[in-house]
Amino acid sequence: MTRLRQMMLDELQRRNYSPSTMRSYIRAVEEFARYFGRSPYRLGPDHIRQYQAHLFRDRKLLAGTIQTQTAALRFLYVKTLRRPYLHEHIPFPKRPRPLPTVLSPEEVERLIASAKNLMHRAMLMTLYATGLRRSELCHLKVTDIDSQRMVIRVRQGKGARDRDVLLSPKLLETLREYWRWMKPKTYLFPGLVNGWRADVPITPKVVWGAVVEARTRAGIQKLVTPHTLRHSFATNMLEAGADLRTIQILLGHRDISDTVVYLNLSRRHLQVLPSPIEAIEVSSPDTAKRSRRLMKR
Repeated sequence: MTRLRQMMLDELQRRNYSPSTMRSYIRAVEEFARYFGRSPYRLGPDHIRQYQAHLFRDRKLLAGTIQTQTAALRFLYVKTLRRPYLHEHIPFPKRPRPLPTVLSPEEVERLIASAKNLMHRAMLMTLYATGLRRSELCHLKVTDIDSQRMVIRVRQGKGARDRDVLLSPKLLETLREYWRWMKPKTYLFPGLVNGWRADVPITPKVVWGAVVEARTRAGIQKLVTPHTLRHSFATNMLEAGADLRTIQILLGHRDISDTVVYLNLSRRHLQVLPSPIEAIEVSSPDTAKRSRRLMKR
């Protein structure tokens, strides 16, 4: 590792960034340096501008991916190299924010019923019943399940914050049956080492595969990922009457603006007021003229 990257790593550790963020930032800087064949210390605003254009034009990366690359370069130049004037020369790309996919309760039932085995079923139920992120599910420990208080403790979630989430009786019943079968020691969902079950956390890839396989078995046409169950949890909670602030806390959102998006997905909120067209008189569609001309092909 070069001296500059070590400086950046020290700065990241000093600010207590998560291991995954540190890895992605260091990798982004390595790719930036490799593209020009020079140390980032000798590169400036013109090179940054050229590199960002390259990521969009040549590598065809998504805006979200380029945002991570941009955040890494900002950290390198502004925080590590103490060049605050470069802040305005490293803009974040505009990122489209499409509405997330949401499953209806009936679709969630089909998904859970289509789980490959009891472990997959427990994982799917936990994702939907709590709104956990995939990485948070992977690192759940047996001791995080508090059946006395009926909560699950999420330790060091996004932003290194702890929080409690709901433990429903139905989920507890499934987790108990799963525990009697799997007998996990430390991690609730243990992974594999050399093909054998071991006391290590499962990888996010395993969770992804469990959801995708269940979706295929259930015949659901929507694109379903582990995060889809998080979106469905929040939306269905909102439709059941929960307020935005409660959902924000359960999801672990730092900013409530991240939670407001679920208002756009909730049928209860979309249908609470009638459309203004309902207040005016319109003639019957039977009276509207109809053209007999055929459209050109």
